[in-house]
Amino acid sequence: MKTTALLLGALMSLSTLSAHADAIKRVDPPGSNFPISQLITVPAGSALTFVSGTLPDVADPKAPPFTLAAYGNTETQTLSVLNKIRTALRSQGLDLGDIVQLRVFLVGDPANDGKLDFNGLQAAYTRFFATAEQPNKPTRTALQVVALPLPGALVEIEAIAAKAP
Repeated sequence: MKTTALLLGALMSLSTLSAHADAIKRVDPPGSNFPISQLITVPAGSALTFVSGTLPDVADPKAPPFTLAAYGNTETQTLSVLNKIRTALRSQGLDLGDIVQLRVFLVGDPANDGKLDFNGLQAAYTRFFATAEQPNKPTRTALQVVALPLPGALVEIEAIAAKAP
């Protein structure tokens, strides 16, 4: 009886360790409070979902089509894109907290002397990531590109989400 109890206890401990080992692991940059993870480890057997590059929706339908005025500034466009990504993920039983990687492509904003508007990106991004409601932070790359396939767009984002088994 005592051997059975010990064996059962050992098996329960192993299953707890195994479940913990299968969790997605996020590591922040040392000493940083920046809202991205430095690295993320996704365990074998996790389901990966790849979200294609997503462009913004029209913010002002009264503005001339395919113009910056139609889509808004970097912050407005980033909000639109992240909301679209969230909707796509939710359709698969996932959410923004499941994102492990983002790639952000930014066109230089004419209002910013042709430089990417990193502050506009961050203003929208921090509404979705590293918040009290959604504390998970993906890894992220943000780069400036010459143009995007949608005239008037300043932002395109692609994502990878993961769900551990």
